[in-house]
Amino acid sequence: MRKRYSKYIKPLSIIFDLLIINLVVFFIYDKEFLNRYFLIYISLFWLISSFSLGYYKTFRNTRLFQIFRLLIVQMVIFILGYFTYFGFFREGVIVNNQTKILTTIIVLLLSFKLFIFYAIRIYRSKGNNYRKVIVLGSDASTKKVIQTLNKDKGLGYRYLGFFSDSIKNNKLYLGSIKSSFRYILSNEVDEIFCSLSELKELELRKIIKFANKNNLILKLIPNPKELYSKDLNTEYFGNSLPILNVKKLPLEVFENRMFKRLFDIIFSLFICLFIFSWLFPIIILIIRLESRGASIFKQKREGINGEEFVCFKFRSMYKSKLFDSGHTKKKDARVTRVGYFLRKTSIDEFPQFINVLLGQMSVVGPRPHMNVHSLKFDREVTNYMKRKSVKPGITGLAQISGYRGEIQKKSDIENRVRLDVFYIENWSFLLDVKIIVKTIVSVFLGEEKAY
Repeated sequence: MRKRYSKYIKPLSIIFDLLIINLVVFFIYDKEFLNRYFLIYISLFWLISSFSLGYYKTFRNTRLFQIFRLLIVQMVIFILGYFTYFGFFREGVIVNNQTKILTTIIVLLLSFKLFIFYAIRIYRSKGNNYRKVIVLGSDASTKKVIQTLNKDKGLGYRYLGFFSDSIKNNKLYLGSIKSSFRYILSNEVDEIFCSLSELKELELRKIIKFANKNNLILKLIPNPKELYSKDLNTEYFGNSLPILNVKKLPLEVFENRMFKRLFDIIFSLFICLFIFSWLFPIIILIIRLESRGASIFKQKREGINGEEFVCFKFRSMYKSKLFDSGHTKKKDARVTRVGYFLRKTSIDEFPQFINVLLGQMSVVGPRPHMNVHSLKFDREVTNYMKRKSVKPGITGLAQISGYRGEIQKKSDIENRVRLDVFYIENWSFLLDVKIIVKTIVSVFLGEEKAY
């Protein structure tokens, strides 16, 4: 598997932009009036405005005029935000060199953005940081795509050939549409351009499912006579050829992942400092008074992308019993009296905020399962693998919907997976807040299936 470094371009660009802004302000700003609050304000304003306006949403086929449009809009908003600080927070203070500061920032940011744009294109044109791509179909639109792939080396695509059920007399013909799946996996293909004119609806559904399962980028070449759903967005490939993108899942977007991670850290630190810090010794003492053994229970669970991690919980069972012998049942003899209360109120999960701070879990997400259960569900439950595309959570949509505790029948795990997948496909910050609030309510009221 080839190592990929494209994912570092965006975070490094953000860091360098913030450095430019802060260093220019620090060295040109009148030191008499400079304070750390202004630097914090201007940095936060840049981050919020740039993410809101999509300043860092540039792709392989982003054109130069799109770069300039992003720059102009972002700089206008930044200038307004810059002077807003003096209007609301420093009214009446005369600050020199503002024109010099803003001019220097804009020139440097413009130069850096253009440098990155051209440097990456030159680097890719020399055969580096490429993506392997195939085309499914052989109509007029696919031929234009193939022409662009072969002509514009700066895009960083390595065209391997096409699959078709109609045209076969071509040296780059690779086989029928049906045979493409095996080829894609064996040749580590990264992107698929797919003609909507040539493929049947059933074939298209299979390809979309296949691409999602194998984390492939799928671009659809539209039929101009058709209307398409809101799950697709349009971009232009080459000069004017429209291409439909299958929209990313919310947590596949860098900004959303960063925001969710920031919230996880802030919320977990709050819990650890103001609740866990005084509750921890009390729980530890009560557990040890009732039964012998370590108060913190450690168990290997499956995390994001199937990676194994050690999950922490307050011990709620007798040490002499087998902890990993299966799901906890109602009136389970392994559970202590203190453990029953901890499980009923979900307090036994509190140590998992440490897992969140370590980056192994999120506050909200699908619950992590033991490997033995995960392997079983992989084989038996549709879409189970999809829940591994995000970090597991302390609480989740399935848990607040009543699907927790013992799995007595197949529909129990199917319903949990259905809700987990819904959460992944429809994530929003407000949904996380709603789940957390409902979880807090259940802590005080107790949960019927928590045993």
